[in-house]
Amino acid sequence: MDRHERLNTLLEMVGQRTRIDVEETARELQVSPATIRRDLDHLAGRQLLTRTRGGAVTSNVAYDLPLRHKTASHAQEKQRIGAAAARLVQRGMIVGVSGGTTATEVSRALATRPEFNEGDGTPALTVVTNALNIAHELAVRQSIKIVTTGGVARTRSFELTGPLAALVLQEISLDLAFIGVDAIDVVRGLYAHHEAEASVNRLFGSRAQEVVAVADSSKLGGFAFARICGPLDIHVLVTDSGADPDHVAAFERNGVRVVVA
Repeated sequence: MDRHERLNTLLEMVGQRTRIDVEETARELQVSPATIRRDLDHLAGRQLLTRTRGGAVTSNVAYDLPLRHKTASHAQEKQRIGAAAARLVQRGMIVGVSGGTTATEVSRALATRPEFNEGDGTPALTVVTNALNIAHELAVRQSIKIVTTGGVARTRSFELTGPLAALVLQEISLDLAFIGVDAIDVVRGLYAHHEAEASVNRLFGSRAQEVVAVADSSKLGGFAFARICGPLDIHVLVTDSGADPDHVAAFERNGVRVVVA
């Protein structure tokens, strides 16, 4: 486990457990207590947790981490998911892509597909997104038409949310909507940590012919604060090979096509 992965793991641990102890965490992660102290001091300096004597406790941001700190978590799995999800897209489609690290990998895979970088200057693909980072990366691709929603930018996720985002999404139609989630469950549906992001993602889904949930295996079987949509609104789930076979089978029994990357 490299330092980026360890920092992300520490944030996840303190978020799930409320409090962690240096000695116990060092044994669990198989590193020295001094390493854990340095990592916790680093995270506390960025106000992502609060240091205590012998450990750390959650801060107000522990449950909703900034995008840059989520990137290292399950990075390879997310890249595979992105590539598999991008293969669902055909030339000429209009697709929506929400924010988040996994959805970002979908956009990157779309940008590098050869068939979307050929032609006479006519856009081979239209991508609608509320994520500033995705729009920034795709704006240089001349064969991809980028449409961004309005809205207020969230500094943690780079997503535009609020009534202005809704105004745009209510006026368009999508072939596919790729929705990144913080949790997904076969009974409860799709979830996000933040209610404003959940609201925009719900609109993405309502404007699409098919809803494609993109989620690494750690997200399966859980739920978060704000529901995006119910399980009957999901058409395809793209996840990684670490997914619990029972979860996969449950989704398939409920009519969801599962693509394992």
